[in-house]
Amino acid sequence: MAQNAEEKSGSSRVDELYRLRHSTAHIMAAAILQMFPEAKLAIGPPIKDGFYYDFDLPRPISTEDFGQLRGRMIQLIKQDVPFEHEEWSKEKAREFFEDQPYKLELIEGIEGDTVSIYKSGPLVDLCAGPHVESAGVCENFDLLKVAGAYWRGDENRPMLQRIYGTAWPTKKELDNYLFTIEEAKRRDHRKLGKELELFGFHEYSPGSVFWRPRGWTAYRELKNYFRELEESQGYVEISNPSFYHADLFEKSGHLEHYEDSMFTMDVHGQTFCLKPMNCPDTMLYFASKKRSYRELPLRVAEFGHLHRNELPGALGGATRVRQFVQDDAHIFCAQEHLFDEIALFLEMVDSTYGIFDMDYELELSTRPEKFLGDVEMWDEAEGSLKRALEQADKPFTIDEGDGAFYGPKIDFNVLDCLGRKWQCATIQLDFQLPRRFDLSYTGADNDEKVPIVIHRAIAGSLERFFAILVEHLAGVFPTWMAPVQAVVLPITDEENDYGWDVADKLKEAGIRVEVDDRTEKVGYKIRESEKQKVPYMLVVGGREEEAGTVALRTYREGRRGTVPVDEVLSEIVDKIENRTLDVDVELPDLARPDDEGDVGQDMAERGY
Repeated sequence: MAQNAEEKSGSSRVDELYRLRHSTAHIMAAAILQMFPEAKLAIGPPIKDGFYYDFDLPRPISTEDFGQLRGRMIQLIKQDVPFEHEEWSKEKAREFFEDQPYKLELIEGIEGDTVSIYKSGPLVDLCAGPHVESAGVCENFDLLKVAGAYWRGDENRPMLQRIYGTAWPTKKELDNYLFTIEEAKRRDHRKLGKELELFGFHEYSPGSVFWRPRGWTAYRELKNYFRELEESQGYVEISNPSFYHADLFEKSGHLEHYEDSMFTMDVHGQTFCLKPMNCPDTMLYFASKKRSYRELPLRVAEFGHLHRNELPGALGGATRVRQFVQDDAHIFCAQEHLFDEIALFLEMVDSTYGIFDMDYELELSTRPEKFLGDVEMWDEAEGSLKRALEQADKPFTIDEGDGAFYGPKIDFNVLDCLGRKWQCATIQLDFQLPRRFDLSYTGADNDEKVPIVIHRAIAGSLERFFAILVEHLAGVFPTWMAPVQAVVLPITDEENDYGWDVADKLKEAGIRVEVDDRTEKVGYKIRESEKQKVPYMLVVGGREEEAGTVALRTYREGRRGTVPVDEVLSEIVDKIENRTLDVDVELPDLARPDDEGDVGQDMAERGY
């Protein structure tokens, strides 16, 4: 099949970035050899947004060394050293790399009698390529950080020093990327969570979120949104235990396919598990009584507390935790319901992400190597998902072999304002669990039939989605979700009573309001409220008390002037009821395309 122009352009872009970053990694290795002639070289692949190279060095290297390292790289780039490719016999390569143990190990893993070599300045490296023609095009680079890395991921092998960098075709793209990195640091949910008193973390429960009152308020508002959305679409909500006998997960197949990620324990000689997902016990709910076709589609939601045994190194604030809640739901339906249910779910996804001005990309994951059921059912399920997306006119890519063990799925990769992708929503077709749990319903013809189960979530982990929103919105929640929606700021003590009267009126309307009646100057109070990103600030002095007004300021617009209390109240209530996005979502002018393709392939995929 011929490639269209867009596909060719995308492929060309991927190859350009791969060559550029791969070559810049070699230039960095050449500069390292100038600084440390005795350095032992491991591997230096391109990755998403950049590159790295692993080194065994005579001393620890730090970002303080980056000035010298960067300077040496610039000299090599100015010299425009060529990248020259040669084929060597393994015997010649072993002799040349006799003092490079990691290269010798790589040589032994290469099939055939020859190996691929690239020369660039002082560096001669074992490498399959490809590279740019010469170093001059690698000028738009920077060095980012140093980290530790075990050789080939083996903790019993030496710890190497991994230097990360980035490289782009143009200076504008480099500047935009570096800006994104700094902006991401400013928006880091762990930093903002502490500053805004939303949540914290503690070593006594690693991988768990400790919610503060303000953060818990915003989190509950988010959860309430999903509850209301589901109720409006005919869902019923259940609540099940978090602690189960292992037999449940053996029956569902999760113990066989998912045990390493589960918390299991011995209780009185029997094995029990903390629930890692809501699927198996939702099957128990469906099986709790005899069902009729008249009940289908049966949409069942559960905000269950889930536990996953994540590795310590994988934990990351609230975006990767061991305890979390999902906006999880399972839809029991017949074949004729599938397209309508998928279409309804796509509408729910669109409305939810639209509230926060977030776009998304779709990825269809197909049958994995280890799967339940027969191939025919899988083909039918995959075909149903493809047709549903095509009918909804939703573009998608296919991720071969990455489906769940019980069925294919569609993942929604959400784009935040910095262009970063987060896998959030998912919908999965399941022909297997209903059979493993012997589920059935009585059809219109009085025959017993097996339902199809649709697994779906929009946010996924609510903890993770909340953290994504904190970073996407830079901690500035829309009024409906803000922990404190309004603060009343009396100018002097004489206006305190009026300030409390205004606050009481807002509270009666369901608005979360506070009064800052400290003796501080009003300018200080305003600055403190702005630091907490409170949407509405109502300043009251003698004139406002006499007229029944407030001097209104908003976080988004600044000073608004004198406004009657009832008018402010009505505006706030309207924004809460309509869940208005009254927040400026900052969108930096990133020059790089949204989709670079998979430029972060492991070197093994290139031959080494």
